[in-house]
Amino acid sequence: MGFPRSLEVWKMGTVNYMDALKLQDRLVSHRKSIPRSELETIGAELHYTQRGGDITFHGPHQAILYPIISLRDIGIGARMYVEKLESTMIELASLYGVKARAGRTGETGVWVGEKKIGAIGVRISSGITSHGLAFNIDPDLNYFKHIVPCGLSDKEVTSLRRETNLVLPAEEVIHDQLISSFARSFGFPSLIWKDDASVLLRNVKIK
Repeated sequence: MGFPRSLEVWKMGTVNYMDALKLQDRLVSHRKSIPRSELETIGAELHYTQRGGDITFHGPHQAILYPIISLRDIGIGARMYVEKLESTMIELASLYGVKARAGRTGETGVWVGEKKIGAIGVRISSGITSHGLAFNIDPDLNYFKHIVPCGLSDKEVTSLRRETNLVLPAEEVIHDQLISSFARSFGFPSLIWKDDASVLLRNVKIK
């Protein structure tokens, strides 16, 4: 398509859920305002955070990705976007010898056998994505006793720790592996790593 395929990665750490929502809304609005001619300097943005809510759970010992990208600019539709998010988590699991799969009809996310290891919940507005995925590294699975995966009461939730006998590396390493898997799935050859979230908050200006 002739546009650069670099991906900005902001490591947000732990962020209050409402603050994360507000930041995503600002980034989506900002992304909508960017003329196509400016894409070579903006690229795409990827964020991960931790959150908790009434319907889903995002918390410690999960790898969270909240991509803010234009599906039109990378030339895919909503269905393929979700499939690529699934592929991202499946590839990550495979690095540790865990055979994961995409959900069957009526199942969202990524599964190991009949147990869910990765959740997907996306929003797409005018072709711009927000929210994203959560991959279970080693969360307290008791939290999920209050959640019914995909509305299927007979399904369980699992984690990378539970599914492998390997000694896992630091979670930061797994986060970075997930980001690299995302970049490969979506064809981004260049990653630009950012660490100071305060810079992101200051520099996002809504036109």
